[in-house]
Amino acid sequence: MKIILATDSYKGCLTSEEVENTLAEHLSGKGAETICLPMSDGGEGMLEAFISSMGGEIRETEVHDPLMRPITARYGITTDGTAIIETAKACGITLLSPEERNPMKTTTYGVGEIIAEAIDRGCRNFITGLGGSGTSDCGKGMIEALSHRLTERGTVEELAYSVMSECRFTLASDVRNPLYGPYGAAYTFAAQKGASSEMIKILDEQAKDFALLSARLLGRDTSSTPGAGAAGGLGYAFIQYFGATVKSGADLLLDTIDFDRKIQGADIIITGEGQSDKQTLMGKLPERILHRGLKYDIPVWLVSGRINHREDLLSAGFARAEKITPDTMKTSEAIIPDNARSNLRTWVDRNFPV
Repeated sequence: MKIILATDSYKGCLTSEEVENTLAEHLSGKGAETICLPMSDGGEGMLEAFISSMGGEIRETEVHDPLMRPITARYGITTDGTAIIETAKACGITLLSPEERNPMKTTTYGVGEIIAEAIDRGCRNFITGLGGSGTSDCGKGMIEALSHRLTERGTVEELAYSVMSECRFTLASDVRNPLYGPYGAAYTFAAQKGASSEMIKILDEQAKDFALLSARLLGRDTSSTPGAGAAGGLGYAFIQYFGATVKSGADLLLDTIDFDRKIQGADIIITGEGQSDKQTLMGKLPERILHRGLKYDIPVWLVSGRINHREDLLSAGFARAEKITPDTMKTSEAIIPDNARSNLRTWVDRNFPV
């Protein structure tokens, strides 16, 4: 039996690679042939997934975190010289304690520092994941860092026509929100980053003002482009200033690794995530995997930490939708890596008896 393992990370617990390796090791003892394809939709684990799939190496560089504290951040360079940047490595919400979360203060400055470092190393093609940010500065911090690093006087106008004009950016993101307005970055995402209702109004006004200024500077307005509101408006800065294109993070990876070819001849595809529910069907990675499996009549099993709305998931086409976590196990226990690995092995034993 040939099984494709293509899971997302179990967020806050195991990476995609760790989930798949645990399944593969136990399935091999059952006589199954497994192929591991580490996955990400542009958020957590994106860097490792793309480097694992495309080849290359992960590098480290000194940058500033969302509160301008020095940190070491990781990014990748593939064998063909493409830079892989997971922006959350520099501006992620996980870099902040709950008490520190305040999008009126946080900045994407570190993202610009990573990009500048990659440019210095000769990269001109970038795949950039926008998930997991703790910021809502419309990418102004990123632009400031790049301006300081790449132009003599550090002006925004010079930046857009400097070495940046040679660079191509593809954004991995499933967010389709505009920059500002009732469905914009602030009103949709800022609360979860620590913003009060009053802060949200101010952030939205600031985003609108920045869009108007940018439109006057560059003679175009991309603030309504789907994805401009991603990562607190960081998507907008990439689109407006550097002509970036936005693609589904999941589909971008699947196309990059030639997923459709690799699943040929498979008997089962196993995908999953930390928790699956109806929102999984709104373009999340398991749903995109399902779409590819159905295309070639390959059963797709959804195996996640927890499952809600199981009937909806089955109706969408998943051959199975199963949780690995026992009903009696608290979430705080389930996300302990050793417990999650044990639950995965138990699930294999239950579904693949010798």
